[in-house]
Amino acid sequence: MVKDIIKDANEKMAKAVEVVSGELRSIRTGRATPSLIEGVKVDYYGNPTPLRQVANIGAPEPTLLTVQPWEKSMIQPIEKAILNANLGLNPANDGTLIRVPIPPLNEERRKEYVKLTKKYGEQGRVSIRNIRRDANDSLKKLEKNKEISEDEKARGEEEVQKLTDKYTKQIDDLLEQKEKEIMEV
Repeated sequence: MVKDIIKDANEKMAKAVEVVSGELRSIRTGRATPSLIEGVKVDYYGNPTPLRQVANIGAPEPTLLTVQPWEKSMIQPIEKAILNANLGLNPANDGTLIRVPIPPLNEERRKEYVKLTKKYGEQGRVSIRNIRRDANDSLKKLEKNKEISEDEKARGEEEVQKLTDKYTKQIDDLLEQKEKEIMEV
């Protein structure tokens, strides 16, 4: 029972870190990375579809992304979707390929991105703390119902706290790394 609670908490916390990591990948740094636009939704025959499912995205240079649609008819909808995504990007196409130049970030924009990074990190930490609280509540309930001893509950809570510390540190490391990338000129 205690092992199940800890295993469940571990899985949920790992998922929370994964979500934060995904959010951080979508934040722009000074460099061009395909993850900047791969989640942009494109109108594909009436269905909003992620860009990575209708085109090949590349970063041939640090300041340029290229989008190679798998169907020529998708060039206009892709270009429109990138413009409408409010990423501050201006795509240009040559009939077969869409080039998306990545403008350098100014100081103000960098600070905004760092704030956003911190916000995502805090959301991740809050969700990890909520998972810890739920796990500890489950342990208390088991003890109250005399299904586990007080010692088992204490060991379980200690284990949950170790997981909390481990995953919180992972989020902090991700944030630190992302902030360095953003502030790099």
